[in-house]
Amino acid sequence: MSKVKLYSELLKFEHTVFALPFGLASIFLLYQEVPSWKKVIAILIAMISARTLGMALNRLVDKPFDEKNPRTKIWPHASGLVKDWEIKLLIFISGLVFIGSCYAINLLALALSPVVIFFLWFYPYAKRITYFPHLVLGVVYFLIPIAVDIALNERVSLIAFLLGLAMGSWVSGFDVLYSLQDYEFDKNVGLKSIPVRFGIAKALKIARLLHGITFFSLVLVGLVYPKTTWIYYLGLFLITLFLVYEHRLITEKDLSKINKAFFTVNGFISFVFLLVVLLNELYYTFGLKG
Repeated sequence: MSKVKLYSELLKFEHTVFALPFGLASIFLLYQEVPSWKKVIAILIAMISARTLGMALNRLVDKPFDEKNPRTKIWPHASGLVKDWEIKLLIFISGLVFIGSCYAINLLALALSPVVIFFLWFYPYAKRITYFPHLVLGVVYFLIPIAVDIALNERVSLIAFLLGLAMGSWVSGFDVLYSLQDYEFDKNVGLKSIPVRFGIAKALKIARLLHGITFFSLVLVGLVYPKTTWIYYLGLFLITLFLVYEHRLITEKDLSKINKAFFTVNGFISFVFLLVVLLNELYYTFGLKG
């Protein structure tokens, strides 16, 4: 059990709360015909295994820096509690499960699975070559609704693109905020990020801009989606309040609430969006038509 706990801490399974609700919401927004339970389960397995693969790759590639960073040196991989061979085994197993789940979905998903794997692999290296690694992470999340649309309908629709833009900009924005914790360390060791390139004040403004793109993308989703009701826009209003609150928590002079903004607020945003999409679907089906 202690090993399981270490792996959970290594892979930050609690972070699944960010991607999984958005992925589930994408299924409800994108399906044309009600998918089978087998396909839905395959999609969920693909999401979880891809995220596990990305986190394991990130831990292995970043280990030389995490061992030196005061914030991360106590993490299981940096402290030696989880060995490199264990991380490599997790990479192999999760990669195999991801490819297998894509095969179970359809051949198009299988053919495009290497694209997802490439960006998962590239992200931990991005901070060494570009000041915009947050956007690389955003691309990974942009691909989630795209992948769901391919899995369900074997196409990429405008709604999937807009959902991807919303997810990608949302994740990129809060990754900018999260990277503020390592601002001094990254500067000292030569790692790149938006805060390192532009400073803390401008980084906060860029994060706000990215979350503004999130808001407008979700507005466009509501306009394009044929089943949108007032419930969707009410939910979007609540999500906007969460985003505003998140940015009020973090200021140039006080970065102490980054973890609260990152974990608590973003978790609420993801769950609220899923709940709103479900309620919108039920109201459209039973309220307006009933």
